[in-house]
Amino acid sequence: MARLLFLSLLLHLFKSAISVHEQALTTPPLPILPLPSYSQLKWQQREIIMFLHFGVNTFTDREWGDGRESPKIFNPSGLNAGQWAEVAVEAGVSLMILTAKHHDGFCLWPSKYTEHSVIGSTWENGKGDVVREFVSATSAQGIDAGLYLSPWDRHDSRYGHDILYNEYYLAQLQELLNQYGEVREIWFDGAKDPKAENVTYYFTEWFSMVKELQKSINIFSDAGPDVRWVGDEQGYASDTCWSLINRTSLSIGNPDITNYLNTGDPKGTDWVPAECDVSIRPGWFWHKSESPKSLTQLLDIYYNSVGRNCLLLLNVPPNTTGLISDIDAQRLKQFHSAITTVFQKNIAAEEDCSVTVSSQRGGKQGGFGPENMLDSDHLWTYWAPEEEGREEYWVEIRGRNNGSVRFNVVRVQEAIGLGQRIQRHEIYVDGKLVIRGTTVGYKRLHRIEGGVVDARVVRIRISESRGLPLISSIGLHFDPFWHSKFTAGFRE
Repeated sequence: MARLLFLSLLLHLFKSAISVHEQALTTPPLPILPLPSYSQLKWQQREIIMFLHFGVNTFTDREWGDGRESPKIFNPSGLNAGQWAEVAVEAGVSLMILTAKHHDGFCLWPSKYTEHSVIGSTWENGKGDVVREFVSATSAQGIDAGLYLSPWDRHDSRYGHDILYNEYYLAQLQELLNQYGEVREIWFDGAKDPKAENVTYYFTEWFSMVKELQKSINIFSDAGPDVRWVGDEQGYASDTCWSLINRTSLSIGNPDITNYLNTGDPKGTDWVPAECDVSIRPGWFWHKSESPKSLTQLLDIYYNSVGRNCLLLLNVPPNTTGLISDIDAQRLKQFHSAITTVFQKNIAAEEDCSVTVSSQRGGKQGGFGPENMLDSDHLWTYWAPEEEGREEYWVEIRGRNNGSVRFNVVRVQEAIGLGQRIQRHEIYVDGKLVIRGTTVGYKRLHRIEGGVVDARVVRIRISESRGLPLISSIGLHFDPFWHSKFTAGFRE
């Protein structure tokens, strides 16, 4: 009898061990397609990258050259690409994109296929290569390089002759992607001569060639394939911004295409996140008469680009000397410092707040609890609720010992590696609705319009989602630079 009791006890313990083991190994939920690629995820995490518009327009004081400029006017006597890279490092930027050729057709490298380039300039007696200096400087500082090659060439006589011009364009594309090392982003815009009715850009061939030559590159164009344009040049995304679109359904003749690019598509079949391009100055090229945007303006752009599931591409143009002007460099440094000040402290994590959720996948031992939203991994650790069928999903943050917390910014991030899901969400402060939001994506930032609040309870409610919402990170932050319309103005 004793032996049977002993065996029965062993069997019970064995079953209990299996039960605990299975509970601890709760599997992740299925992804919802489409999903980002590895390079797209890395791109998204950069948050802010830099554009450098530089060329003959810098010396003619124009925005768009006509292609008739003499190469001799290009003479940046103090050009120092190392200074550009140092400015980027101090601004926390990890990728810089140079305009290797703008619409005027002037090439910043000694292309074999045209003499309208640095070969004909007075700079370095025609033996210089800006692209080479640029990629060398970025590499030395541990920054990734990107290049822009304008599809519209207002100088070359082959423009307007489809096959001839597309062959010329591909030849220059191969020069840039073969001779200058690893390029992490290639930038194509859709600019085209309105008088050249029969011009066709062979984007399919161009994109295929790019992917053949560079394995880790992201291609930017109006509709991707890897990164899309947000639809304006103000640095603002729509309040609703999906990383999803249907590339095959896009048509240049579609009058609503700009709005479509701005908002994306919850039913999209392609993961093509949006990039917000804007210049630190009114113009894209450097002009002596212009000054950089204020810190308040730049922060507003950040909240409405990065804070709306996009990446911010901020143009900082070198001047006629070949340097980034001190006033621009200082404003960039100030901008980076302000962002660090706001987001280096997560009040929800550092003031011993308690975080509770509507439910969690696999129970308390399942590995998908609320603690995942407060760690440093903003992609692959996340809160996952129980399976679908519940009326709502929510996350609640309470102050320590039921005390209050002081903040004016709420941050929410999804586990986008498993797909973008959240369609609508709301934020309540002590039971009062203060935010009605739509999409979240990689990062959603909400500034409280009523100004700074002292709250005991903050609830983030997910009211609509494509499948289970998966939240990778949440935060409460205090922004000393944010003064809403309900508070006093801020002077820089």
